[in-house]
Amino acid sequence: MEFKEFIVDKEYENMRLDVYLSKMLEDKSRSFIQNLIEEGKTVINNTSKKSNYKLKSGDKIELTIPSPATLDLKPEDIPLNILYEDKDVIVVNKPQGMVVHPASGVYEGTLVNALLNHCNDLSGINGVSRPGIVHRIDKDTSGVLVIAKNDFAHNKLAEQLKNHSMKRVYIALAEGVIKEDNGIVDQPLARHPKDRIKIAVVKNGKDAVTHYKVIERFKNSTLIECRLETGRTHQIRVHMSYIGHPLVGDPVYGYKKQRFNLIGQMLHAKVLGFIHPTSGEYMEFEADLPDYFTKILEVLKKELP
Repeated sequence: MEFKEFIVDKEYENMRLDVYLSKMLEDKSRSFIQNLIEEGKTVINNTSKKSNYKLKSGDKIELTIPSPATLDLKPEDIPLNILYEDKDVIVVNKPQGMVVHPASGVYEGTLVNALLNHCNDLSGINGVSRPGIVHRIDKDTSGVLVIAKNDFAHNKLAEQLKNHSMKRVYIALAEGVIKEDNGIVDQPLARHPKDRIKIAVVKNGKDAVTHYKVIERFKNSTLIECRLETGRTHQIRVHMSYIGHPLVGDPVYGYKKQRFNLIGQMLHAKVLGFIHPTSGEYMEFEADLPDYFTKILEVLKKELP
């Protein structure tokens, strides 16, 4: 069990309680925080409040975070595409369709299950359900991920994520023809106020910045490169949808009518660069586009005049 205490600064006056705690606890989802509030595990000035309580300067917030439930995670002999490995880190190319870590009733077939079969030295900072996991990509997003094999390496990598020094480059296929050669989407993100499954651009959400650059234009779609300053849940998918160019194949934020029979969004984490936790050397890894992605690009190229 973990206890946290916050004194509200004047700059956060009139902010909702759940929004404030989401900012203070970046590793926790807004829904997780709202559940804690509903369960009475959050008190303000010794009194329970609701998620929509508007904070006052000087409010004392006391939060109790229960210990995670113990999970019996089983190692599974699932092939891993390992790009690099040493005593501190493993860099893998995750295939589309694989969940990164167990959650919401999915306890088998994940990257974590495969990692547990591959090695027994993974960092424990993120708890029993996420050993070694420093950052994530969506189930239907493919590409490069780095895993920490010890707590020292985990902290060093997490620090780079926090200060935005880790290089992350994605390749995506967006709907429609993007006119400008490059652009920046700087819009805060949070859980959708009405549909809790979705992420949305929300006024008091967490800062989120996506840089995009056009690689190639097709008849009705555009191949783009996206670089992340921040790494919010569904960031590229939501930001591109927000500017009117959702990703091809996206079942949540994309068009209802899809031309290609895809299992998810066309998004690939192509490049990952970071400072090695112990050597201090900059390392960069690249994963080629998956076959399904290149085949669709070939179809689109044939349609060009």
